[in-house]
Amino acid sequence: MTTELFSSSIKAPFEVQAQAAALLHSAVRKSSLVEQANMKIELLPALSDNYMYLLIDTDTREAAIVDPVEPIKVVEAVRKHGVKLTTVLTTHHHWDHAGGNEKMVKLMPNLKVYGADDRVDAITKKIPDSHSFKIGSLHIKCFHTPCHTTGHVCYYVTKENSTEPPAVFTGDTLFVAGCGKFFEGTAEQMYRALIEILGSLPPETRVYCGHEYTVSNLKFARHVEPDNEVIRKKLAWAKEKCDNGEPTIPSTLADELTFNPFMRVKEKSVQDHVKQTSPVETMRSLRKEKDSFRVPKE
Repeated sequence: MTTELFSSSIKAPFEVQAQAAALLHSAVRKSSLVEQANMKIELLPALSDNYMYLLIDTDTREAAIVDPVEPIKVVEAVRKHGVKLTTVLTTHHHWDHAGGNEKMVKLMPNLKVYGADDRVDAITKKIPDSHSFKIGSLHIKCFHTPCHTTGHVCYYVTKENSTEPPAVFTGDTLFVAGCGKFFEGTAEQMYRALIEILGSLPPETRVYCGHEYTVSNLKFARHVEPDNEVIRKKLAWAKEKCDNGEPTIPSTLADELTFNPFMRVKEKSVQDHVKQTSPVETMRSLRKEKDSFRVPKE
């Protein structure tokens, strides 16, 4: 893994820091398997706080991997489950999500690499908005959610006639109790992504995001809505999970609407906090405040 992470290519300073942090923390965080009758999803911790996701169709044992930044871990998981990996699902071009793609396709040739941005490493299929395809018997629908990057995409997974919860892989658009920074986009775009696109999916949809940011996000949520008891309970739960090296993921869209301030921009309590009455302006003000927020230790 060390050789793989410290490749000969020159990294930006934040990438070097991420790599160093990964070596310090990767042994602490545990993988986790979410099993349903129609699909299995293994959460594979990567770097210091990233997640990769191995998506397995239980009927055909075909699999896809989301954002395989540490390919050796992916190969080990594929072998452990005895599945056929056919596809890489890339949420966006940032190094900590797409930086393992080239190594991944060398280790397992003939993989299809999906993405919505020409900057995605090793991309073989550039997907338009609302494009659909299958992984085995699982139906994948791609939603463009530009803002964090202009080419960000979320992958929504369903199975025909299934009564089980769908899944959505949200990368750095939607986090548990938070959202990604507006590096290449606007508050209007994030409002559309969170409220109009992801917010319109079934409430039971399970949310698999790109990073383990839950505790710090909930501390900001508590700052925004200090009287929200759901936030306080969720924060206590998340601290315990993280202390044990366990993931706080998946969440559900229904849950996000109760504690995620960026999905609660229509709520008076959230609007009052930033002294706005427009949901979009509330989104803009929240993100600006979050960008400079000092996370308290407790």
